[in-house]
Amino acid sequence: MIELGKIIDEALERGASDIHIICGLKPVLRIQKSLLPSKYPVLTEEDIYGIYDQIVDGKVEMDEIYKNTRIIDTAIVHKGIRLRVNVSSFNEIPLFTLRIIKDELPAFEDLGLPEVVRQMMYQPQGVILVTGKTNSGKTTTLSALINYVNETQNKKILTLEAPVEYKHKSKKSIIVQKEVGVGGDSLTYFDGVKNSLREDCDILVIGEIRDKDTMNAAIDMAEAGHLVIGTLHTKSCAETLDRIINFYEFSDQAQIKYLMATLLKIIVSQRLIPNAAGNGLVMVPEVMVVDDIVAGFIRKEKFSISGIEDAISSSVDKGSRSLITSLAESVIKGDLTIEQAEGQVEAKNADVLRRTVRQLGGNI
Repeated sequence: MIELGKIIDEALERGASDIHIICGLKPVLRIQKSLLPSKYPVLTEEDIYGIYDQIVDGKVEMDEIYKNTRIIDTAIVHKGIRLRVNVSSFNEIPLFTLRIIKDELPAFEDLGLPEVVRQMMYQPQGVILVTGKTNSGKTTTLSALINYVNETQNKKILTLEAPVEYKHKSKKSIIVQKEVGVGGDSLTYFDGVKNSLREDCDILVIGEIRDKDTMNAAIDMAEAGHLVIGTLHTKSCAETLDRIINFYEFSDQAQIKYLMATLLKIIVSQRLIPNAAGNGLVMVPEVMVVDDIVAGFIRKEKFSISGIEDAISSSVDKGSRSLITSLAESVIKGDLTIEQAEGQVEAKNADVLRRTVRQLGGNI
């Protein structure tokens, strides 16, 4: 039987971010966005159930959750390193996806995000959203922002996570991290957000805003005078707004637009792209600071993604940054090739990207 610990050791040695364990395949490691086979042999059904036993570790309640739902979200610790673990089912056999959680957080300066994002952490109330596709570094950004507040401000920070990943220690701030899910500290994100109103926190961090109920509770929290930071799985600032608006029935959308225009402070939409040298990742952010121009576009009766994108371009002096500008700057620095950058935009915007590179002083 293959020991899970040995697979994790190899992943750590090779600098992997994720481990995929599937019956009938070798363990697969995600390294710099590429999927590469492990040195271990093809996994049999017996190997898979052996790994399942190692993860469940005799926890009867966890085993019952899997039998009833075919899904487990949990975390394990291996040699002091925490890993987020998702157990699901494929051909009625468990499969495992493990995310390695770095034990040291990068400083904000090393994230590749503009200074305006850090400045927003001094807002007394409102909503801050960090968005992006899976593996875009949202959790790392959230943890780095929490750590920054923890080191510089006297606040109570409450986080809702499924599961808890990086474990913070209280410094200048008090930090309470709650696990969301069956057997955790809160059954759902909605329950956790709703109860946070009674917990006297200054900053609430929501690991994922998935539905209207959670969004409503987050808005109530912000209206009550708290700073709320949340994540959504969306690929742009405009798509994030569109997703939130479409949580609601058409008759309620005018009200939610008004609330977003009033309470929303900033959206950061992240992309992590393999660099030109092939030995690392480049952070490419789109940033939307909600000033009067952006707020006006949000409140419009007919929501327009292109209108929001134009508003972002018009609010550069307030700290907003378009995706095309971030890509162009990465090309000029040599972090990305122009071809890599073009792969991140629609074909119709390729000429705009090239023109922006030239306007910023690049040669292509």
